Amino acid sequence: MTTLGLETGIVDKAIYDSSVRRFRDAGIVLPTFSQLAEPDRIPESVRRRVGSADPDRADPLNLFRVHWYNAADRKGSVAQPAFLEIPSALSGVPARIVLALGERFPMIRAHKVLAAYGCLAPRVITGQFDPGQHRAIWPSTGNYCRGGVAISRIMGCRGVAVLPENMSRERFAWLEKWVTDLGDIIRTPGSESNVKEIYDKCAELDRDPANVIFNQFCEFGNYLVHRVCTGPALGAVFEAMGGEAAGLNMAAYVSASGSGGTLAAGDYLKDRFGARIVVVEALECPTLLYNGFGEHNIQGIGDKHVPYIHNVMNTDFVAAVSDEATDTIGVLFNTEVGRRYLAERHGIAADVLAALSDIGLSGICNMLAAIKTAKYLDLGPDDVIMTVATDGAEMYGTEKEMAMNRYFGGDFDTIHAAEVWAGEIKRAAVDHLHELSRVDRKRIFNLGYFTWVEQQGVAIEDFNRRRDQKFWDGLLDLVPAWDAMIEEFNGRTGAAKAL
Repeated sequence: MTTLGLETGIVDKAIYDSSVRRFRDAGIVLPTFSQLAEPDRIPESVRRRVGSADPDRADPLNLFRVHWYNAADRKGSVAQPAFLEIPSALSGVPARIVLALGERFPMIRAHKVLAAYGCLAPRVITGQFDPGQHRAIWPSTGNYCRGGVAISRIMGCRGVAVLPENMSRERFAWLEKWVTDLGDIIRTPGSESNVKEIYDKCAELDRDPANVIFNQFCEFGNYLVHRVCTGPALGAVFEAMGGEAAGLNMAAYVSASGSGGTLAAGDYLKDRFGARIVVVEALECPTLLYNGFGEHNIQGIGDKHVPYIHNVMNTDFVAAVSDEATDTIGVLFNTEVGRRYLAERHGIAADVLAALSDIGLSGICNMLAAIKTAKYLDLGPDDVIMTVATDGAEMYGTEKEMAMNRYFGGDFDTIHAAEVWAGEIKRAAVDHLHELSRVDRKRIFNLGYFTWVEQQGVAIEDFNRRRDQKFWDGLLDLVPAWDAMIEEFNGRTGAAKAL
């Protein structure tokens, strides 16, 4: 199980000691999970230093910005995470739909950098990864591998991005600037839906002992960092809105499937606020909903398998959203014509219009699934649906141009804007949304057998124990253990004394 990041002791003392020396020489200090969950815990002396660092460079101080509480300039910090509430005039439902904005994170402007840190840091402090000898392999459909490359650069090791060749050009342009060697960008066949091809490439790379695979789909560090950091951050947003004291009800938490990591925030929100958990996937590839398959362009959400770290038995709904909807709404939100239509016809305020560019394709997908959920549950103005916008529109400029040509003949006008709003947002229906029974949950859980036991070699006993909520809750014991090891590691490097 070491490949899943579950160790709480030093596995290899020689590697551990080597990492201590390297981090001492480079002046790298690791934040604890608790500090990333509550940045107020970061020492004031460190926070002062962090404020002077460039958020877009591989500066070790940026590790202390890998949290939800960054200011708009991504240099300072704020009391509560940035979020956008979708007004009813735009959503067409009275429920309050709220998206936390991942574009405030450093370096990659996406919250997947948090997941990358949550996977790599535990391997360093347990002596499983040697930055001086190992290459960190980051299989992904875009943002996670970018986060992994960024964290790798900071920690002085080579990060290798493995992603489908047909992902957005902006992703590859970013990677080309950050990798130490262009050969560290590995393009696999296909597009967003071709996760198996990524796994096959990683299996090939894993034959070299110098490569360490950080498979986000089965790394429990990914699950834990979102449960203990993203979940409470979303809870802080809810409280900033007034929370239960103001008579609000957190009715649901919506998250696209992806690696299953961000979904872990739902375990926190269900336990703390009673929120129902809604997992979203592309209608063109409805694996969880219909045991289906296909290809789609909602970049950032994985499919054709059930992630190992998806707590299926705690999931309440599955919803599917079409990539035609996300692509065309992306054009509506990110063109002058579209925004002018929303302002003049629907009275959408200027600050909301400006913030629409903070929502990428998967964020639009989450927004639409939230609208469908609100309609299905007949939610009212005191009901809140929490979700996330993993990244912003800047990663999808070429995708916007593709959508302009595919759906609008290259000329998006006011009539097109009205058609998109009415057809994809206002008339979003409750079709392709299923409330899960226990039998449904078992069906989806069992579907994961074929990927993880038959293909990836996970022991059947380890696979099955994930059925029990006690297993997932028990993982929380890893966090204080890792935090204590991080503090011990920092003490050995002595780098914190210089901050």
